[in-house]
Amino acid sequence: MSETSRDTSRDTSRETFRERAAKLDAADPLAPQRELFALDDGVYLDGNSLGALPLHVPARVQDVLTRQWGELRIRSWGESGWWTAPERIGDRIAPLVGAAAGQIVVGDSTSVNVFKAVVAATRLASLAGEGRDEILVDATTFPTDGYIAASAARLTGHRIVPVDPADVTGALGPRTAAVLLNQVDFRTGRLHDLPALTAAVHAAGAIAVWDLCHSAGALPVGLDEHGVDLAVGCTYKYLNGGPGSPAYLYVAERHQAAFDSPLPGWNSHADPFGMTPDYAPADGSVRGRVGTPDIVSMLTLEAALDVWDGVSVDAVRAKSLALTDFFLECVEAYVPQGRVVSVTPVAHAERGSQVALRCAEAEPVMRRLIERGVVGDLRRPDVLRFGFTPLYVGFADAERAARVLAEVLDEVPAG
Repeated sequence: MSETSRDTSRDTSRETFRERAAKLDAADPLAPQRELFALDDGVYLDGNSLGALPLHVPARVQDVLTRQWGELRIRSWGESGWWTAPERIGDRIAPLVGAAAGQIVVGDSTSVNVFKAVVAATRLASLAGEGRDEILVDATTFPTDGYIAASAARLTGHRIVPVDPADVTGALGPRTAAVLLNQVDFRTGRLHDLPALTAAVHAAGAIAVWDLCHSAGALPVGLDEHGVDLAVGCTYKYLNGGPGSPAYLYVAERHQAAFDSPLPGWNSHADPFGMTPDYAPADGSVRGRVGTPDIVSMLTLEAALDVWDGVSVDAVRAKSLALTDFFLECVEAYVPQGRVVSVTPVAHAERGSQVALRCAEAEPVMRRLIERGVVGDLRRPDVLRFGFTPLYVGFADAERAARVLAEVLDEVPAG
């Protein structure tokens, strides 16, 4: 094929994909949600790192600052509901991860909650008998999870066993106390089989701890349905809670009476204002608290969660898969052959809500993409990541991102 013929074919293909994108966006039941967010003329595909700002949040935060804090001051702990915020907001997150009320508490960072969950998991496992001295950890996990789990192991006298999620079942045994896994791999977007892996962990007599940072708000999780023991997650990605918004801890109801937090702060005391020297844990998910909640950040999150009112997680998942399918199709049609390779699984059952493309020139390519208004990110050395947040990303965004990627790759020499 001549260069002219190839260019003509590519132009025709682009027009076809643009027409398809327009039709898909017109038929999208979630399209109205886009109007709830502060977006510019670019394409924002980094919501898997930091979600976009819901438009109504600044006014709500202004009320927190000027009226609740500025006027009511200390009275807001009661009159504005500050004291009950960790559990109240937890109950709003619960349906997004398939949990009944009373099992999620919001507060602290994901890292702190991983520490609580892993140590508590080893203590729960010890109740079943002696000899369980191993903590299995996803070998491909987000680094902090591994760091925290290793520290927890040193403190509790356990041994860390790194294992690929695909090999977890074979690694389980009578010495396994707890297993810490990510539901979605942060680099590749691979979705791991939470139901099957949880069942395998339980069959081995161990406790399953799941990190939901890259799945909550993007796909159905089913914590209660699948019998998960403990789970943690952040709120600043698909839940759009804002930079550094507090994380959450899920403690299944059946474990709450025995949940033994390694950080027994005054906020989780049965009588927090009794100021007694001895610790007595509160009932329910309150046991997951530690110290005074970060109220401004927490109430920012609570306001942001309004964008989920009336939204079905199943509808979000359906759009997520359609968006990532469409983007991959556009990439295949537009991008020069051999310049990128998808490391995100094709199978829907194995895919989260991001597409990761291996590209030898990832750093200069992503830099140029951002300069042209297509914002993704990269994971060194060679992975371009594009997160698809169904509440505000459309099919025209996916088509444009693939088109601009092809243009950039035409300009950046292959290494």
